Amino acid sequence: MAEVLPQHPMTLMVSAIGGEGGGVLANWIVAAARHADLDVQSTSIPGVAQRTGATVYYLEIYPVPLAQLGGRRPVLAIYPGVGDVDVMIASEFAEAGRAIANGFITPDRTTLIASTHRVYAVDEKIDPSDGRMDDETVLAAIRDRAARALLGDLRALAEENQVSLNAILLGVFAAANFVPIPRASFEAAIRETGVATEPNLKGFDIGFSHRFGDASGALAGQAPDVKRHARKGPAALEARVGEILPGPASEAAIEGVRRLAGYQGDSYAALFLDRLEAVARAEIAAGGNGAVTREASRHLAVRMSYEDIIRVAQLKTDPARMDRIREEVQAAPGEPVTVYEYFKPGVEEFCDILPAPLGRTLSRAAAGKGWARKAKLGLRLRSTTVTGFLLLRLLASLRCSRPVSFGYRRRQESIKGYLSDIRAACALSLDFAFEVAACGGLEKGYGGTAQRTAAKADDLRASIIKPVLDGRMVPALGADALANARAAAARDPDGAQLREVLEKVAAAS
Repeated sequence: MAEVLPQHPMTLMVSAIGGEGGGVLANWIVAAARHADLDVQSTSIPGVAQRTGATVYYLEIYPVPLAQLGGRRPVLAIYPGVGDVDVMIASEFAEAGRAIANGFITPDRTTLIASTHRVYAVDEKIDPSDGRMDDETVLAAIRDRAARALLGDLRALAEENQVSLNAILLGVFAAANFVPIPRASFEAAIRETGVATEPNLKGFDIGFSHRFGDASGALAGQAPDVKRHARKGPAALEARVGEILPGPASEAAIEGVRRLAGYQGDSYAALFLDRLEAVARAEIAAGGNGAVTREASRHLAVRMSYEDIIRVAQLKTDPARMDRIREEVQAAPGEPVTVYEYFKPGVEEFCDILPAPLGRTLSRAAAGKGWARKAKLGLRLRSTTVTGFLLLRLLASLRCSRPVSFGYRRRQESIKGYLSDIRAACALSLDFAFEVAACGGLEKGYGGTAQRTAAKADDLRASIIKPVLDGRMVPALGADALANARAAAARDPDGAQLREVLEKVAAAS
């Protein structure tokens, strides 16, 4: 009886972002298949630079050695078909979600191998609110759509062992035994490249022997986002947090104290706590449990540490920043690294750091003559030279004069209004007060971004918050309207959706 050969090849997709070696991984698999005398075909589908999309590599491997085919050759496709993928390898968690959305991961067929770490996409970063993808949503989709899932933070594993992520992914793929390729063929493929052979063989071995847990716990060990600029704060102020604030607000308040102590000093951090204590008293008097105070704490800390030229210079000369840069470019100890800094401050940014009377006068003059949008000064300097670093340190040293500056005075008045609105809202409705506190997250950024977001916050205050506080709108309607308007403001750069929402609110009220 004639041998019955497989009707279909094994199909494999590799989705990898720049710098994670997706192309090298695909080439290793191709070389390993050929070393095992298997017919293989590979195609790459380029993505877009700057993390707007990954490059996808598609491979088809016929699982019978060519020597057994009697001169026949299988027909292999160059592009994946929806529902026709056996194995999906994602070097980053969002890419697994993207593959599910595109229909390439199916419950009857596809095994998913994915690292659960995140590298945020451009769309996530530019969202004025928190635009980050919800990892739990992707995990739920994986449980529903993948036939089998091998998930874990493989990048952390690679960094811990100082090996490449793609070598670990290759080991995981080889250990799963999807195609009849012996381990020796994968190792031969690594050796053939002749690049970082020993570290890559080590990474392959780590991936080959790695044991995955249940998919449901894949995100359990993920480390929280590192607070880069929130170092240990004044002990007395951190101790005071637990004494004056409800439980839910304490953690956010401690981070705020640390942030503001580094931003402007201990007295500024103490002012932050004084302001929060007044909000907490108003909430407790209304029967609240600390949720309003916690929300106010998060946004108040950010608004009080607003970004100006001084702050930018302070962050650029932070020693920890250079350590991160050296780590990212993988510079060896003693190896020189050159860093260029780019500034393009406008008239408003210069006015913000001037003494209040002078800054206010120049700001009005600039607005009247149309300079605010036109006048920009482009600066480029090397912060890794003595001169460049000293210039930045000189600029950062102006922190001492910030409390008498125009930008400081202007923002403090805005913050006082924000806190006054929260305290007054607590007496009417805690739901409404929470939405008022959440509006503090609208104002953010630097330069033109700060001006646009502040204008949106002012629109919400005039159209919804003030009418409720003045008794011209019921608090329940105000809370619902504010939630919808805030969502529209956060995701609408030009303000068209916000205007539409505010028009509907006006009509309804």
